[in-house]
Amino acid sequence: MRHAIFKYHATHGPIEIAYLQEGVGPPLLLLHGFPQTKKIWEPTVQLLKSQFTCITPDLRGYGFSSKPQGLTDHANYSKREMARDMLELMHSLGHRTFDLVGHDRGGRVAHRLATDYPSAIRKIMVLDISPTWKMYANTTKQFATAYWHWFFLIQPTPIPETLIGNQVDFLLPKMMGAKAGIQNPFSPEAFKEYVLWMKDPACLHAMCEDYRAASTIDLIHDQEFRDLGKKLAMPICALWGEKGVIHRCFNPISDWQEVFQEVTGHHLPSGHYIPEEIPDILANEIRTFFLEA
Repeated sequence: MRHAIFKYHATHGPIEIAYLQEGVGPPLLLLHGFPQTKKIWEPTVQLLKSQFTCITPDLRGYGFSSKPQGLTDHANYSKREMARDMLELMHSLGHRTFDLVGHDRGGRVAHRLATDYPSAIRKIMVLDISPTWKMYANTTKQFATAYWHWFFLIQPTPIPETLIGNQVDFLLPKMMGAKAGIQNPFSPEAFKEYVLWMKDPACLHAMCEDYRAASTIDLIHDQEFRDLGKKLAMPICALWGEKGVIHRCFNPISDWQEVFQEVTGHHLPSGHYIPEEIPDILANEIRTFFLEA
């Protein structure tokens, strides 16, 4: 299926968001993470499209979506701006309220989307993450060693862009393979796409900006919400891989309870890449959480 393009004028200039919409039923927005694209959702969507209208976009900076040059304060890659992209996309498709699933960086966009536009989100599911601020605050040697890219990608441009750009074929398999719970969880077609986009200088820069924003302006926005002393009311389900770093280094349930009133979830027999490692199990989890009364 050929993707469509949604265009609008965002805070810092025009943005194009590539997306797919397929299926019938209540709208379900599924957001991918780093260094991937909407392609991660293909196996899961095939299992869900008879019960949900599945919308799978490429986030700003990824895949076929716009990749603007980062600003000095990284504001145009803040999760606030990336969340607004998603809200405007969903509104353009006629979905004023919807359910939301986010994996990895997409989970962070989903968190901000629920925070800034709570009336738009019925329920939210996050995959293999704890809140950004919590992960930085509780960084240990074990976490920093496993998620070294968190601290490498935030270095000033063009340091990571240059070093990664010269060694994509060497770095990407090691970067992604180390977090997978099974060998080769990615389809050849999908992994080829991930490699091609990381070799694109604009996309690589955008990925780094995503992380730079997470370590700067996103933390400011998170703190502003926490200072209000409020918690988000919509139900959240946190799922994570029992073979992954989040399971070893964090407590997702208690972490998300600091910002949401109603938190459920558990670990799954997977590594980090839940949508591609265990799409059948994930599809069942999505049906159970979003279709229950």
